[in-house]
Amino acid sequence: MDAATQALFREDAYLSTAEGTVTGINERGGMVLDRTNFYATSGGQPGDTGFFERADGSRIAIAGTITGQTKDEVVHLPAPDAARPEIGETLVLHIDWARRYKLMRMHTACHLLSVVCPYPITGAAVGEDESRVDFDLPDASVTKEGLTAEMMALVTANHPIFTQWIGEDELAANPGLVKSKNVRPPAGSGRIRLVCIGAEASVDSQPCGGTHVSETQEVGEIHIGKIEKKGRENRRFRIRFGALPT
Repeated sequence: MDAATQALFREDAYLSTAEGTVTGINERGGMVLDRTNFYATSGGQPGDTGFFERADGSRIAIAGTITGQTKDEVVHLPAPDAARPEIGETLVLHIDWARRYKLMRMHTACHLLSVVCPYPITGAAVGEDESRVDFDLPDASVTKEGLTAEMMALVTANHPIFTQWIGEDELAANPGLVKSKNVRPPAGSGRIRLVCIGAEASVDSQPCGGTHVSETQEVGEIHIGKIEKKGRENRRFRIRFGALPT
């Protein structure tokens, strides 16, 4: 099963409900649709959960969403014992919006951390209540208090967040856009999606396929909960919601 899915979340991260038609079902029950608002696990961000609504009002619970043979194939994983739809059946797709929105806020917070801590990123994982970003950082001169204050300054400034597409040749001409030390944006499609912060990307611009809020104040109050040493030059920063504990 190898079929491209129109990824509606790439253009509208706030699309909590959409309609799609089943184009394939694999041997494990994973469903591919012609279009979806469900984000598939990628780039450290977990895939969406939720449910599909059938014409008779019954529901098919979705326990997770992953990519298939290619990044353009989105596979929706049903919960155990969930019903299977028919090929060609049109469904209404409902993501777990409360969970998605927390992940959008957290993913945006990770971008803000990469702005105030401008070192090569060696790893990252977005979570509902805590996220982590690992940096190639030779010293521990940064502090939780200082980084938290700088991140919150970006949050309260309420910078706009938007996406734009550039050609692969443009990215090659501007290698500094890529902050990850080990992972390069997928090539071959001819274009790269950038997530930009600030008017005319004045705060940040970097390749990313994830979902984010539309302005920084939506992130809410966040803080650096912990800084861990993970190697001679590797530091792990944990981002959490809420104020920095005193």
